[in-house]
Amino acid sequence: MTLEQVCDRLGWASTSKLSRIELGQSRPDLADVLDLLDIYQVPPSQRDALIVIARDAATSRGWWKALGEMGERQRTYAELEAGAAGIVEYQPCVVPGLLQSPAYARLRIAAGQLIDPQVDVEADLRARSARHAVLRRVEPPRYTALITEVACASAGDPVEVWRGQLRHLLDLTELPHVTIRLLPSGAGAGPLPLTPFSSYSFPDPADPRTVMLEALTTDVRLTTATDVDRYERMTQQLLEAALPEQETARVLAGWLDG
Repeated sequence: MTLEQVCDRLGWASTSKLSRIELGQSRPDLADVLDLLDIYQVPPSQRDALIVIARDAATSRGWWKALGEMGERQRTYAELEAGAAGIVEYQPCVVPGLLQSPAYARLRIAAGQLIDPQVDVEADLRARSARHAVLRRVEPPRYTALITEVACASAGDPVEVWRGQLRHLLDLTELPHVTIRLLPSGAGAGPLPLTPFSSYSFPDPADPRTVMLEALTTDVRLTTATDVDRYERMTQQLLEAALPEQETARVLAGWLDG
């Protein structure tokens, strides 16, 4: 069916609304989704799955509002995180964004103003906080963070901010789908990568695995099998060198107590 034919059956005045829905430019209401499912005669199994997705989107208005405030770089990560079934992050210098406490995130975002004075700290902070919800949704992705000792060091941050960040990490280790593993100094993985990276896998095998390399002013997206496989091998080496989950939690708790 053409856009015009569908809109005629729905009684919609123009095709622009349907076009925005199909292009992913607007979130459809659940009622619209139900009407479209009827018109397209979607089989029951697919229908039920799409209704669940539509209901989830309807309760995520804060995330969609924040998406509009995000810059292009943060929006890219938010969209990958929202659709991912599995996420692995490696950070050699700072705590990964999805694991940052609000106070720690504010410091990191404010530091970006030294490079880009146009950074809107409050808008970026709201957007990052909205991204955090992905780890607490009904069906969250499997999330693994590989963090160096340097990334967890106070590095001159106010003591209470640093201690709050440690408490936040320990709280997140209680989530069954979240794995945090520390790479101690001198970890036996050979020279550690200097560039942060994150990898994403998706429920649909047809969706390409994706690796994002984080640089100072831009990011690089890798989707070819050769590139992604190399980073998966690197991830495996880092996992073998990292402290186990329980030992990581003990180290973090020891720093907090100290």
